[in-house]
Amino acid sequence: MPLFTVLIVVVAWYALAFGVSHARGVQFPTPGTTLVTLVELLAGRPLADHSLYAHVRDSLVRWSLAFVIAALFGIVYGLVAGGSRTVEQLTVPIVHVLQLIPGLAWIPVALLLFGIGRRATLFMIAVTAFAPVAINVLAGVKCVDVTYIRAARMLGARRRTVLLRVLLPGALPQILTGLRIGLGNGWRVLLAAEMVVGTGTGLGYSIIQARWTLDYAAAFACLVLICLIGLFVERFLFARLERRTIERWGLSRQS
Repeated sequence: MPLFTVLIVVVAWYALAFGVSHARGVQFPTPGTTLVTLVELLAGRPLADHSLYAHVRDSLVRWSLAFVIAALFGIVYGLVAGGSRTVEQLTVPIVHVLQLIPGLAWIPVALLLFGIGRRATLFMIAVTAFAPVAINVLAGVKCVDVTYIRAARMLGARRRTVLLRVLLPGALPQILTGLRIGLGNGWRVLLAAEMVVGTGTGLGYSIIQARWTLDYAAAFACLVLICLIGLFVERFLFARLERRTIERWGLSRQS
């Protein structure tokens, strides 16, 4: 993120804090107050009966596990539906309906299926991240040049070989796009789910608990940390993986 962009955010934040404090007479955490609180939390100050590191660890574990489940199911579905017109026609409407359902709308379903706890959170993340992955994988498979498929079949390639050696590499740019979208969707739903389904730990749980104790500076510190984690995963990990993968396979989004 450019330094000038950060400066704009900080100045706007200070202006908002001053305006809210002056208009409503309540203490709105400033960037300085938030930074001090974040340093205190990183130094070991407990938050909702746990350290900040425990909350971050638990959130990342839930996010990673549910995203892996969603990615596996999404990729498998996209490859199978892309290779079978019957499966595509029967199931694509269902996937599109799942895409339209907001992540928080799954709360009552998750509670009825799994009750309060970790499994409900994992379910909400996985079902929200699945649809964009599945749709993009299917779109990528449909965009693969049919000439390559016919050539592979003429050379005696079986259905499984066509899926793994032709369709999967050819759909790779769209697959990576779907994974990035699903990753972001899962991160947002994770935090909301932790606020509602009572996981006991996590950044989302920390924010809701900080609200009840009126520790808004700690809530803002968690928000800053959430943004930093999201930017790190998106810009420094996933974007680099996407670029190197596309370069390795000699692919481009236009092709």
